[in-house]
Amino acid sequence: MESGSTVFLMHGTPGSRLGPKVRPIVLHQLGVRLVCYDRPGYGDSDRRKDRTVADAAEDVRHIADHLGVDTFSVVGRSGGAPHALATAAILGDRVDRVAALVTLAPPDAPDLDWYSGMTDANVRDYSHADNDEAKLIESLRLQADRAKRDPASMLDNLRSQMTRADQSAVRSSTIQGLLTDTYREAMRLGPYGWIDDVLALRREWGFEPGKILQPTLFWHGERDNFAPVEHTLWLARQIENAEVRIQRETAHFGAMGILPTVLGWLTGSGDRPLQPIGPYYANPR
Repeated sequence: MESGSTVFLMHGTPGSRLGPKVRPIVLHQLGVRLVCYDRPGYGDSDRRKDRTVADAAEDVRHIADHLGVDTFSVVGRSGGAPHALATAAILGDRVDRVAALVTLAPPDAPDLDWYSGMTDANVRDYSHADNDEAKLIESLRLQADRAKRDPASMLDNLRSQMTRADQSAVRSSTIQGLLTDTYREAMRLGPYGWIDDVLALRREWGFEPGKILQPTLFWHGERDNFAPVEHTLWLARQIENAEVRIQRETAHFGAMGILPTVLGWLTGSGDRPLQPIGPYYANPR
């Protein structure tokens, strides 16, 4: 829609602008103008080698200026969540609200066992980002080549690592089609968006989470083994105006189902509560 409250949606890692979103009729009912774009190196976006998480803020600024949008909200899912937080921290008054779904924490987060509870594949790739960049590049290049030829193979590989909750979340053919479409588009020009995302997430982010002053919502599935829930809890403790929702019996891909509710929170009045879709415990500090 061309009118309504503008919300930027930051896709996951790997991902693209084609990732799972909200049906147009729901966006119309919410009064949301949803803006999705490919981070550098994904889809149609040129690569920006050595980019940082903080660099996403400048991309959003340029897009918002091009669209003639002064203020907006931002939501990020998985690897996109730190980029959404960066946008809020850096663009300040231009961002009304921000939401981070199943986020990772910064690599230097004190008192956080960063890899605890994470899948072996994620531990391997993020460890290579720290210690052997050549191995990371070769590993992701091979995975991206397979995904480019057969996008369903990437979902099959992920499914082998998923909890039961996530397997249930991606069971429908519609969701599987959306995920394979986003992986196909993400790898269309090569693996570089994925490589640069992993490197950026394991390097200095380029902003301080404590600088975020806007109302901030964190949502996480309690059983997440791709980005463990402790990452969200650590980040929430750094931000004064943070609201936290941890959903029981849900995992990483549950973030797809919660998005309509989060969009309602992002565009609601200042005292509008987040309406739950399942059992929660709130604001664990």
